[in-house]
Amino acid sequence: MAEMQYRNLGRSGLKVSALTLGTLWFGKKVDEAAARRIVDRALDAGVNCVDTADIYGKDRWDTPERGPSEEIVGRLLKGRRQSVVLASKVCAMVGPGVNDRGLSRKHIMEGVHESLRRLQTDYIDLYQLHHPDPLTPVEEALQALDTLIAQGKVLYAGVAN
Repeated sequence: MAEMQYRNLGRSGLKVSALTLGTLWFGKKVDEAAARRIVDRALDAGVNCVDTADIYGKDRWDTPERGPSEEIVGRLLKGRRQSVVLASKVCAMVGPGVNDRGLSRKHIMEGVHESLRRLQTDYIDLYQLHHPDPLTPVEEALQALDTLIAQGKVLYAGVAN
């Protein structure tokens, strides 16, 4: 097997593996036992970046509940969190309220706290805006991310789509 290659994340000094483990189906099409085997194999192969989102693992994208992927990832990374670049995302509908979606400061701040709880960690390495939100000024979302970085809850911010 070829040796894993690593690259800098953008212009930062953070090294991420050329391959990232996506966890979209953890909790939906991939049960926790299979997810454990996948994570173990990926980490053993040198993958150091695990990507999830607050809604991954849901049955449908337009229903107001969170997905189980973050909870599964949190359990599977227990004891080895420090060796992983953990990425998650915010934007989609996660509740029935009018502020339970989008990129408002409120949704981003509440979203990161819930993601941190589910992931069983104090910080997220890469927190990304999952989708554009035409109803929220981009400056509002960026200021929320700046606040989270200043608080140490997020190390790097990005845009996923």
